[in-house]
Amino acid sequence: MTKSKLIFMGTPDLAATVLKGIIADGSYDILAVVTQPDRAVGRKKEIKMTPVKEVALEHNLPVYQPEKLSGSQEMSDIMALGADGIVTAAFGQFLPGKLLDSVDFAVNVHGSLLPKYRGGAPIQYAIINGDKEAGITIMEMVRQMDAGDMIAKAAIPITDEDNLGTMFEKLAILGRDLLLKTLPDYIAGNIEPEPQDETQVTFSPNISSEEERIDWTKSNQEIFNLIRGLNPWPIAHTLWNGKRFKIYEVERVDGQGQPGYIIEKTKKTLVVATGNGALSLKRVQPFGKPQMAISDFLNGLGRDLEVGDSFGE
Repeated sequence: MTKSKLIFMGTPDLAATVLKGIIADGSYDILAVVTQPDRAVGRKKEIKMTPVKEVALEHNLPVYQPEKLSGSQEMSDIMALGADGIVTAAFGQFLPGKLLDSVDFAVNVHGSLLPKYRGGAPIQYAIINGDKEAGITIMEMVRQMDAGDMIAKAAIPITDEDNLGTMFEKLAILGRDLLLKTLPDYIAGNIEPEPQDETQVTFSPNISSEEERIDWTKSNQEIFNLIRGLNPWPIAHTLWNGKRFKIYEVERVDGQGQPGYIIEKTKKTLVVATGNGALSLKRVQPFGKPQMAISDFLNGLGRDLEVGDSFGE
């Protein structure tokens, strides 16, 4: 049986999991892998490869990293490879129509239950908005963002113990398995893709820096969801002494007071009032310091904090 020749496009860990699955499956000939350029990360600005590039190099697959795919020499080179199809997963760039037209099929592993949450941050929004479930949609790629017909869907619950990191891990496995299950039948023409209901479309644009800041007038449930939805990146924050104070983990507790103000403090606990209820801080990161348990913060930098002090503006 002739293997379908694929171009794989993706960037983060979720995409790396999908790529590993395709490689292990052995049913496809991966001609090349396309991912975002290496970037400087962290305080030391060290250049780091994308997770997808790491997987590709481990398996001796050709790698392309165009800063912008449209009109690039890399796109011309990719088209000249003669692939049957393209598979993308969290690639991070639009695919030009010329590229889509050059293959028999192009499908995307999208991290939401379309038509809900088209865009670049679907998993974040599912958690932040308090959704009970998240999911994966395998969809055809078209010239409009995440608007293609749907090939398959699968959902999993979002629990209170989940954050962005755990959901990415779970959805990566779900997406990998769903793609490998459905792609053969799709290529064979045995699946009739379903158009999206345009009246049900919602969007999930990339999270802005302003959206990362905690609004203490919101309820403890809303802030709890925000903190989980931004952990382990980019991390929700407030201000303390005029500087960014990141909050990684909290627990919802009873309590009331002026939003953003400390209403309880012990050697191991710090409770802050919200617009409805309160939050007990668990893991934090003061400006310029490493992440730490709240007890370590209270025994060090935060030892002078008192009930009545506040976070925020």
